[in-house]
Amino acid sequence: MAPVSASTTKTFMSLSPQIAGGWTFDDDLFGRVFPMDMRPQGQDIIRTWLFSTVVRSHYEHGTVPWTNAAISGWILDPDRKKMSKSKGKVVTPIELFDEFGSDAVRYWSAAARLGTDAAFDTGQMKIGRRLAIKLLNASKFALGFGALDGELSAVTHPLDRSMLARLTDVVEGATRAFDRYDHSRALELAETFFWTFCDDYVELVKERAYGERGDEAAASARAALAIALSVQLRLFAPFLPFVTEEVWSWWQQGSVHRQPWPSVGEAAVDQGEVRLLTVVGDALSQVRKAKSEAKVSMRTDVASVAVRGVPDDVDLLAMAADDLRSAGKIETLTFDSATEVTGLEVAVTL
Repeated sequence: MAPVSASTTKTFMSLSPQIAGGWTFDDDLFGRVFPMDMRPQGQDIIRTWLFSTVVRSHYEHGTVPWTNAAISGWILDPDRKKMSKSKGKVVTPIELFDEFGSDAVRYWSAAARLGTDAAFDTGQMKIGRRLAIKLLNASKFALGFGALDGELSAVTHPLDRSMLARLTDVVEGATRAFDRYDHSRALELAETFFWTFCDDYVELVKERAYGERGDEAAASARAALAIALSVQLRLFAPFLPFVTEEVWSWWQQGSVHRQPWPSVGEAAVDQGEVRLLTVVGDALSQVRKAKSEAKVSMRTDVASVAVRGVPDDVDLLAMAADDLRSAGKIETLTFDSATEVTGLEVAVTL
């Protein structure tokens, strides 16, 4: 077979929307997909393939071939120079998949913003691997509470409602980001919330979810955990497709990738004080810091904790005092309102 010339290759590439859409041999498909919505491509072929594709479509169909063009940057080597096959500066993806996992490599690539160059960074892949493993473990932990069915009507505890209010903001922000093709922002929002969910919320509601403060309190925590897990798996699915599919199969039917994108209404609760989780998380963080500085286990009992803050923050803390006491292993917890302070002042006595 004779080699394909550069001009022939350019011709095929400039007709890629028509070829993919079945032009001249599948009129039904072509009528449904052309013009297409988005063309992903590199910045180095704007003048050639992008321009040629637009011109050909204009003269043949009287329209542009797509609505949007997503222009990616280059991958840079450690010297901040473009990685190039011709210069021998490439990395085989299979080796990266074997070392870090497919989700971790996808996480690294998803963190790159459109129109900007991205550095080849195995450190970022390690972060992605850690995130994937944490998602597995946190999901197993939440499901271990019996958090299988998520009915909003069962979510009655203020802290649970605060977490879902925060999650609603994340869904709204991530959806808005995807509408702008800003996938890296959607990932950033989902990831930031997830770590707060794991480090603060799950720890705060652990004992309550186990049923140590009654059936209604446990039902509220379990329902909130189930809703949050379902929403977060779908938020992460475009970025961590394999781990989210695995977790989804543990408790749901079908594939997570065939589920609808989460809507704002799924986690929207009335009277959900969004700042409550932040304030309680801040107090818990300071208790943990005191234990860390004393070089004792996080499971060490605390004799007393005195929290001093502005009245609004103290009122919020009082709503979740039992959860804070349980998570911090606190025997005596007191609050003091003070208008002259900024932030929370937490005094810990071990």
